[in-house]
Parts: sequence; C-alpha cells; structure tokens
Amino acid sequence: MADGLLPADIIALAGRVVEENAAIGRRVTVAESCTGGLVAAALTEIPGSSAVLDRGFVTYSNEAKEQSLSVPSDIIETFGAVSIACVWAMAQGALAHSEADVAVAISGIAGPGGGSEMKPVGTVVFARAARSGEGEPEGEMRHLDGATRSEIRHQATLVALELLLP
Repeated sequence: MADGLLPADIIALAGRVVEENAAIGRRVTVAESCTGGLVAAALTEIPGSSAVLDRGFVTYSNEAKEQSLSVPSDIIETFGAVSIACVWAMAQGALAHSEADVAVAISGIAGPGGGSEMKPVGTVVFARAARSGEGEPEGEMRHLDGATRSEIRHQATLVALELLLP
C-alpha cells in the first residue's frame, strides 16, 4: 500500500492494530498532541477500522487537554504537558470520554524549537491505559532521534501504534 496517504511502515502497523484488535473485539481511542491526529489517520486508512477505533482526540493546546480530556491544570503546571503525569491523565481522560477499552496518549516536542536541556527536541511521552485494568498502566518517556519534525512525528506515530497492539 505504498500509494496510500501515509508511509508504508505506518500503514502496515496500523493494519496489524486493526486486525488484531478486531479479532478480540477490542475498541481503542487515542489522545494525541505532537502527532496531531496521525495515529487516528493511520488507523482510518485501514478498511474495517470502524470496528476498532472509537474516537480520537487531538489536544494540541494545554487548554484542550484540560477541556476535552479533563487533565487537571495542576498536572500541566507542575510537570508540564510533556510528562508521564500529563499523558497518563490524557489516557485516563480519553477512556472516560469514550467507549473504548484501551487508550494511548502521546505528547512531545517535535521541534525544531521548543526544547530545553531537560526536555530536548525529540522528547516524546506515551501512556497506555485499559478500562478493565488489564495489564499494568504504562507510561514511557522516549528520546526520538529524528533529524526533522516530520521524522520525530513519524517515529512517535509508530510507537503509539505499537502500544495499541493487544
């Protein structure tokens, strides 16, 4: 499917996410910041994705995270939007505001500006939460090595899709 809207590696992984989640009757939701909807877009490129993707939230601003996902403002003020605490709250909010079984949240610094010594460009945080409490809550900070904004967003999309695999 190299002639698709998105890169072939993203489409291939999105296909696995749709196929494997559909096989077990599991619905997913995504709460995206730095990926700007790329994870949801990848899933919707796959025929049959409506059986798996419940909805996606693109909450780019801090206000959107607070309003759409009920992320407490003190989490953002204390830890920042690019923190495990924030994406964990985003994932919990996505579950609370959807019918999905599993949520993945992503926030990061895609660059070229916006980085700091503590959180350089390429810092992306991910969280995965399940409604049933299935598995342990997962949160992870990664330092992606993309040379450009597009490469960082591409890598972050792949990581998020991997987290949506059963």
